[in-house]
Amino acid sequence: MSQLNIFVGTMYGGALDVAEQVKPLFEDAGYCVEIIEQPTLEMLTADTSALTLFCVSTTGNGDFPGNFVPFARELQEQSPALAALRYGIIALGDSSYDETFCGAGRALDARLEDLGATRLGERLEVDAMETFMADDAAVPWVEEWIESQQLKVA
Repeated sequence: MSQLNIFVGTMYGGALDVAEQVKPLFEDAGYCVEIIEQPTLEMLTADTSALTLFCVSTTGNGDFPGNFVPFARELQEQSPALAALRYGIIALGDSSYDETFCGAGRALDARLEDLGATRLGERLEVDAMETFMADDAAVPWVEEWIESQQLKVA
């Protein structure tokens, strides 16, 4: 069975809730899904055939949530070649923060691209000022993402 890893960066649980809400959509598409709340670089590079979805909220001034900081630091310091990585990003933020809106997701996306990874489709940016429950935006996006990127394996 094909593997999908959902790497979660969350401060108050919103990104984890999104991961839990979209997990069944991937299972229905034929994936074995693991939600990873304490991601490490080793987890990312261990199985290059796995599809990865990042659900990352932004804190402070465009910063990564505490649970995601060690992973982001490893990614920055070790600069692994990620040419085999295929991924998607759901970035959560608050547009009232202007320039740092979805800053963590945007920074992660740029870093992954720098390391040669391939983003499938567009990044979803969920604005807390417009969408009270992030999964209201994430579920239809994931349904479309699975369809448009031809990710069904079952």
